[in-house]
Amino acid sequence: MKLQVVNSPFNEEQVKLLNELLPKLTGEQRVWLNGYLSAPLATIDSVVEEVTPITSTKTVTILYGSQTGNSQGLAEKYASALKDKDVDVTISSLATFKPNNLKKVTNLLLIVSTHGEGDPPDQAIQFYDFLHSKRAPKLEHLHYSVLALGDSSYEFFCKTGKDFDEQLAKLGATLIIPRTDCDVDYDDTAAQWFSAVQQELLQQKDIAATSTTQNQTTQGDTTYSRKNPFYAEVLENINLNGRGSNKETRHIELSIEGASFDFEPGDSIGIQPENDEKLVDALITALQFDPQTEVNVFEETLPLKDVLQKKLEITVLSKPLLQKIGAYTIHQEFTKLLADSESWKDYVKGRDLLDVVEDFTPFIWDAQQFVDLLRKIPARLYSIASSQKANSEEVHLTIGKVSYETNGRQRLGVCSGSVAERIQIGETLPVYVHKNPNFRLPEHEDTPIIMIGAGTGVAPYRAFLEEREELGVEGKAWLIFGDQHFVTDFLYQTDLQRWLTSGTLSQMHVAFSRDTDRKIYVQHKIEENAVAFYEWLEQGAVIYVCGDKKSMAVDVDAIIHRVIEQQGQKTPEEAKAFVNELKQQKRYQRDVY
Repeated sequence: MKLQVVNSPFNEEQVKLLNELLPKLTGEQRVWLNGYLSAPLATIDSVVEEVTPITSTKTVTILYGSQTGNSQGLAEKYASALKDKDVDVTISSLATFKPNNLKKVTNLLLIVSTHGEGDPPDQAIQFYDFLHSKRAPKLEHLHYSVLALGDSSYEFFCKTGKDFDEQLAKLGATLIIPRTDCDVDYDDTAAQWFSAVQQELLQQKDIAATSTTQNQTTQGDTTYSRKNPFYAEVLENINLNGRGSNKETRHIELSIEGASFDFEPGDSIGIQPENDEKLVDALITALQFDPQTEVNVFEETLPLKDVLQKKLEITVLSKPLLQKIGAYTIHQEFTKLLADSESWKDYVKGRDLLDVVEDFTPFIWDAQQFVDLLRKIPARLYSIASSQKANSEEVHLTIGKVSYETNGRQRLGVCSGSVAERIQIGETLPVYVHKNPNFRLPEHEDTPIIMIGAGTGVAPYRAFLEEREELGVEGKAWLIFGDQHFVTDFLYQTDLQRWLTSGTLSQMHVAFSRDTDRKIYVQHKIEENAVAFYEWLEQGAVIYVCGDKKSMAVDVDAIIHRVIEQQGQKTPEEAKAFVNELKQQKRYQRDVY
């Protein structure tokens, strides 16, 4: 903008001075000057020293729906970054935000994960249902953007974020920037989304993109995170299962001396795994590539073998990956496989990239084209099984070895197989802390807790009880634990019985499914003790569920609804509303996988 003498109330000398000054002003200086000059002329001289600079009128609401804490962590970081730019930020969980208040929101950033087979996380269910109901308001005034977190190995990748995006658009809202879908290695993608959002929201200001990091813990100038893990020495590696068990569950103790980690019961440790060298060698042989061929990944140039062993995922097959592979083969059976929604699902169960290469050769790719198809190896998260208050320089994990046979070949879990068969005491594992604010002990220590878990799902409860013992908590605690056999699979039996004797654990019910003709699971123990279970709920107890999400967690949820319905004399709809209220109050928390 350039002033002219003819179109302004200033004389030629004043215009010259203004034209020299205005182009040099920053956006913040312009806004301040505007506020200053807007003050009543009669009082300017007397209030010059009292004028408060006006820096921004932007208001932003950030809502998150999180199951394991990723969405919440990002929301909190981005809220802090915007506040540093003098933006008025409101941040809230979808569980506590009143949906009708969307009518009062102008700029909305929605960060949400997808849980299970395309389902919203627990804390987002009611908001999701409301927004998709006839009660949802028109939102023509709303500007929004969605950051969707997911896992591309699942068929319904980022479905919750996509659903929210589509529904907000249907209700008349306008995009700030298009939705971004993030895979499990989401840091860079999420940071790019936020940078673009920030520039759109604050385009009138000269703002550099804010860099963000996730899950960081700092020691002096050293930051340990998923991108820069701490190498923790293995102090102990014990098989918890007895001789003759069908399972192998490892109790791992890691030294975190010097890491300055800060975690609470309910948090997890992320481990950056490597692929089995034997599997990598077999894959390279089947591909007929030279293992020393150099390829580019993540801005590095490395030998193919190193990349496939340390950088890229080769054990999980997904439909997007198969579709990419389809561009490099003319194999008719592969085309048929992709065309049938059931056939590809059946095929990928228990199989890996080596199967694809062996079953559908030949392919017309080179080494670089091949690695370009693959994603980074995701970190594996394991619930912390110890209290930092009790073990300040250690962290304990409970890891179940994944082992099975498919298509005539024995398979191992990438991380669990390595821990069980290759990692020795004295070696190190690259680790970082993953916060999970949605699986926490109650703020009031004397609140009763009901802990339900099977197999390795007992891990966080060991941390809960160790913490309560250290603090001298005398509140009621009830454990319902299940596994296959009493003799070989009663994980942490000595610890649990000691806590039962001392009173740290008030009562315990166990279900060993293979010890009787009729398989008994944890949900049956809940049903058997329905009266006491409902009484504990009436006393304000918090329910925790940890373990397999596809079967155990589903069955437990169904039983909890039934117990509330029967013992509380409620209709199915009333029981569902009661459970939803428990979730909103953080009295029903799940850590399922």
